[in-house]
Amino acid sequence: MPLNEGIRRPGERRLSVNPFYGPANPLGDMAEAPPTHRLPDQPIAPGTAHQLVRDELMLDGNARLNLATFVTTWMEPEAGLLMAECRDKNMIDKDEYPRTAELERRCVAMLADLWHAPDPETAVGCSTTGSSEACMLAGMALKRRWTRRNADRYPAARPNLVMGVNVQVCWEKFCNFWEVEARLVPMEGERFHLDPQAAAELCDENTIGVVGILGSTFDGSYEPVAELCAALDAVQERTGLDIPVHVDGASGAMVAPFLDEDLVWDFRLPRVASINTSGHKYGLVYPGVGWALWRDAEALPEELVFRVNYLGGDMPTFALNFSRPGAQVVAQYYTFLRLGRDGFRAVQQAARDVATGMAGRIEALGDFRLLTRGDELPVFAFTTAPDVTAYDVFDVSRRLRESGWLVPAYTFPPHREDLSVLRVVCRNGFSADLAELLTQDLERLLPELRRQAGPLIRDKTAATGFHH
Repeated sequence: MPLNEGIRRPGERRLSVNPFYGPANPLGDMAEAPPTHRLPDQPIAPGTAHQLVRDELMLDGNARLNLATFVTTWMEPEAGLLMAECRDKNMIDKDEYPRTAELERRCVAMLADLWHAPDPETAVGCSTTGSSEACMLAGMALKRRWTRRNADRYPAARPNLVMGVNVQVCWEKFCNFWEVEARLVPMEGERFHLDPQAAAELCDENTIGVVGILGSTFDGSYEPVAELCAALDAVQERTGLDIPVHVDGASGAMVAPFLDEDLVWDFRLPRVASINTSGHKYGLVYPGVGWALWRDAEALPEELVFRVNYLGGDMPTFALNFSRPGAQVVAQYYTFLRLGRDGFRAVQQAARDVATGMAGRIEALGDFRLLTRGDELPVFAFTTAPDVTAYDVFDVSRRLRESGWLVPAYTFPPHREDLSVLRVVCRNGFSADLAELLTQDLERLLPELRRQAGPLIRDKTAATGFHH
């Protein structure tokens, strides 16, 4: 979350209160209109406060039309009711809310089974506030395991973590916060994610692990985790270095098990030590819930685990956050029960069908070149065709926003800063009908865009936000 500075203004503006918002004496409420940037002196009626806040939120974008975010924007009303009933339950108080703790334990066991853990019933894992926290926990475990093995050299030796330049920003944060050198494999040509051999060549005796991304946020492609493990097997055979792999499956770990069952990327690979996912992405739960799992107790150093009393017994916990609501964990369990394997398969297949179908229609317009087609994550990226010079992807993003569509345009990282793309994330709730409307709006804009003398947006960094 970005840090916000307080607003300093010489004159204090006050919020405007419609007379009809007030209770019995609306004029009195208007006279006591609250300030915007400091606490009001007096309370106001709950209905007035509600309406004031609601009026401001109307200016936010429509979440259902936000094709930049991977985060779930729709759930069934029954899930919303369960979340409302559990929002006052603190997940950390496992002895006070034992059934909520039990539902968390069941979710971990279900994911362990889904990801082929050696023994799902005794799997080691926990819920988190999202994949960012889950990645931090996984990184901490990798570093602690490395420091134990290298106690004679640490802290003189600096640990490093190898990953593709396309990783989510939380991995850069981890390396910064925990003083780990980030070794990044750059993009090359038409390869937009990590290359296994290039990653293996960056590894040495100070490497705590390698991160593989099951579903890159830049273009929706899977990284070849099995090939990465094979390259590290060769490193171990040659040098004796046993380097573990963490799979960041923020999105793909809830897609591949249902749609790509023959793809081997999970705990079936002995080198995979841990996996994370976002329950609030393709886990189909409102933000924020994530999950972190380790293949066995050995992969998670015991000194990182805290113990709490649970039904008179002992329950391990591992988290950066303390108090948080149990609502999202309950909603995750509801979703697992509600859909089952067949239901998840149907939902994710529907999202992939929307993505691939829409990608094909955009390609047929002739103005665009596809980088990916939505046949891995239900996500695809595209750029303007080589002969298109009148406009660029930033112009397209800006014009689509006029119709309410939030489609991010952004520049790729090293070594492909020359490439700017648009990316569409197809989530549950973004139907084939909505995809057709978006495609029609895009087609309608093209004649006007083609008549431009050239791209209108000069500052590409300020043109649009890129949200993971």
